[in-house]
Amino acid sequence: MSHFEIEGGNVLEGEITIPGAKNAALPMLCAALLTKEKCVFYNVPNIEDIEVLLDIFQEIGIQVSRDLESHTVEIQAHNIDVEKLRKCEKVKKLRASLLIMGPLLARCGECEMMQPGGCIIGARPNFIHVDGLRTLGADVLREDEVIHLKFQKNRLAEQRVLLSEASVTGTENLAIFLSGQDEKAELYFAAAESHVQATLRMLQQMGADIDGIGTHHLKIQGKKQLNGGEFVIPPDGILVGTYAIAGILTKGDILIKNIDHKELFSFYGSLKRMGANFIMEEGALRIKPTKKLIALPRLQTAIFPGFSTDLQSPFGVLLTQCEGESMIFETLFENRLTYLYELQKMGAQVEIFNARQARVTGPTPLKGTEVQSWDLRAGAAMVLAGLVAEGITKVTNINYIDRGYENFEKNFEAVGAKIRRVSSS
Repeated sequence: MSHFEIEGGNVLEGEITIPGAKNAALPMLCAALLTKEKCVFYNVPNIEDIEVLLDIFQEIGIQVSRDLESHTVEIQAHNIDVEKLRKCEKVKKLRASLLIMGPLLARCGECEMMQPGGCIIGARPNFIHVDGLRTLGADVLREDEVIHLKFQKNRLAEQRVLLSEASVTGTENLAIFLSGQDEKAELYFAAAESHVQATLRMLQQMGADIDGIGTHHLKIQGKKQLNGGEFVIPPDGILVGTYAIAGILTKGDILIKNIDHKELFSFYGSLKRMGANFIMEEGALRIKPTKKLIALPRLQTAIFPGFSTDLQSPFGVLLTQCEGESMIFETLFENRLTYLYELQKMGAQVEIFNARQARVTGPTPLKGTEVQSWDLRAGAAMVLAGLVAEGITKVTNINYIDRGYENFEKNFEAVGAKIRRVSSS
């Protein structure tokens, strides 16, 4: 298994262009299963999660063509073999496999699959997906080690669903399912994140009538026969935040291109309050050297448009270099603070009160040592810590990082970081 070795202390300078967002690409690719017509996707990130999902598609009989160089994927789901899905082991590698349920129930009337896997950042129960589909009329035959659903109704059982929480994938799954029904329904307390909006706009382009995009109340009028088309994956705001933090940590001067600023206002607000030096340009973000960073009394994650949980781990590294005490409140996932134990190994002053609350005191010099990735975002955080640490930092379990960050080490090398991938024997 490979690991990263990072020599800290180098100032980052140059340009980085942001690829398509993982969190948008996965549901949008799954939405293509609603139609027999060809769907072409542009700006698809070259990451492991996408590769696994497309492998699953091919295993169940879907035609897939992918050009890594042009970041293009073509999908044509003429026929779907639902029998093969129940034996497909690859769904256990990918939590986003849940997003196959919605289109398969709408298109084929049945979905049976093993329980999906993914990062261990919390319970992330499937009940929102299953209960939502049950409310709409699906028969839940099993939901333990295997999820088995059938939908053989002529009409929806209910026209209104209130989600128990503003689940991103839950909203996407139910919206995809409803877009394939020739009826009108409403989702309350729906998620409003930018990648959810991108999926809903794709469904609109395919022929569904959707009101309320960007709000927590969606009205969806679906169609049995949806169209194919051409779709562009929007840029990844989590990558923008990650590279921006890297520039600030190293007192660098970098230009980050291909950005949708609207999804990052909460992140920008936190940077501004701590005194970071940055400039919002048209479709780009420029990070300038910052002399002094001030601690944040409270960094609290929240549903959009609040501070993203996916940026909490990278931001926690930045807090170690701020003057004063910062409190972190992780409200969405109970295992998202595990990276702080790794930062402690590097010399960070961290007090972890419970699974959701911690205090970081700084500024604290970090020292290179061996640390591990506990999940996708924690892995990125460890790389950021290595960039600013004294000496050599070894980051293991980087398979998590490869799941969501395209050319991570190469992008850092291009702006002056000393980082290399080492294959372990």
